[in-house]
Amino acid sequence: MPTQLERFSRALREHASEFAVQLREHDVEGLGVYYQLVLKWNPRLHLVAPCSPEEFAVRHVLESLSLLSHLSLQAWVTDIGSGAGLPIIPCLIIRDDLRATLIESSQKKVVFLREALRSFGGPEPPRLIAARFEDVPAPAADFITCRALDQFQKLLPDLIDWAPRSSTLLLFAGDALRNQIERLVPSTAVERMPNSARRFLVIARRV
Repeated sequence: MPTQLERFSRALREHASEFAVQLREHDVEGLGVYYQLVLKWNPRLHLVAPCSPEEFAVRHVLESLSLLSHLSLQAWVTDIGSGAGLPIIPCLIIRDDLRATLIESSQKKVVFLREALRSFGGPEPPRLIAARFEDVPAPAADFITCRALDQFQKLLPDLIDWAPRSSTLLLFAGDALRNQIERLVPSTAVERMPNSARRFLVIARRV
């Protein structure tokens, strides 16, 4: 019987093309290390809802990697409400040119993120801020991303005002949040997630 890691890795390979993602074997291995870390910490911290290895590979990791086609070379990315490290950690595993700041208000999840980021070195290692985004100045960034945030619809106007003027917002959304973003940011494009009728990546450009 295949292990959870084997099932996760197989799902990545089988579904990557649906997300226009090209994975090398060492990418799959790196994502597998991250998956095992989530499995280790999830019973204590409830980082993500319980799900199968296949669902984690597709719904969490490959959907996160859909950002990559929008991120320019050596882009600065700020990830809000990082939680389990989604979407930014899978992106960092695939793209070592990216520079990132993770902002997370839960002290328990910060402990996990610190462990997950331990292997990322280089001239610009990821920065981790333990705070609510609205309580800290916005770091310089080309892109602001957010996949899950408590009271997201309520905080969305604050997030838009907080983001640097020249940044592009890459926000994961359902129908209601998508409509709200489109009302608040005139320059908006929407991409539907593969095999989903109600999950979107909204690209909103601040001008």
